[in-house]
Amino acid sequence: MNNCLVIIPTYNEKENIEDIIRAVFDLSQFFDVLVVDDNSPDGTGVIVNKLTERLNNERNSLHLISRDKKAGLGTAYIAGFKFALDQGYQFIFEMDADFSHNPEDLLKLLSACKDDGNDVAVGSRYITGVNVVNWPLNRVLLSLSASKYVKIVTGMPIDDPTAGFVCYKREVLEKFNLELIKFVGYAFQIEMKHLAWKAGFKIVEIPIIFTDRVKGKSKMSTSIFREAVVGVIGMKFSDFHKKLNE
Repeated sequence: MNNCLVIIPTYNEKENIEDIIRAVFDLSQFFDVLVVDDNSPDGTGVIVNKLTERLNNERNSLHLISRDKKAGLGTAYIAGFKFALDQGYQFIFEMDADFSHNPEDLLKLLSACKDDGNDVAVGSRYITGVNVVNWPLNRVLLSLSASKYVKIVTGMPIDDPTAGFVCYKREVLEKFNLELIKFVGYAFQIEMKHLAWKAGFKIVEIPIIFTDRVKGKSKMSTSIFREAVVGVIGMKFSDFHKKLNE
């Protein structure tokens, strides 16, 4: 078993899933992959299950968690985190299935934690400007505005708090009761970074180029964005309440 696990949540990703797994397995560094599939109607989970028989070898391992229904990004990652901790992985990664995150950048995130002493490495779209390809302008502005809003409201010194391309050292995930994580969409990404920052873990942003998906359909919705806006206010209020009681 390797000490690095890449968690990939899926819902209807049959066009991308085999290619993204093979791209991770082809890297110079050995990474295992865990797919958390929410009973995709397009058969994504079936594809992954077949791939476990064909791709598992001494170099890499492919794992699958099949869930009964679509239950949200956050709960998928929580299931993946628990699996990673139970199996003894030291570096745990979040990554999308649609190639919006370049698998090659896993090496940069790993080095930032393993070699440079950081606890969390965030693949950041905005740390060196706006590094987003093929998004319409309105979506870029929405994402960038949300990131600035989160930074202002929470005080977190992170330019891309909604980023979904992240490496965590296992010590970070062990610190928290994962059952108490509240959110399922963008707000989940914000909440995890906020918890790590408040706990004093060292977080670094690594510049990446984010490229919009070519195959399949985006899972973005207004409800996910709304959860992020409301969730950030809740995080801020919680911080304020704690200070009042200190």
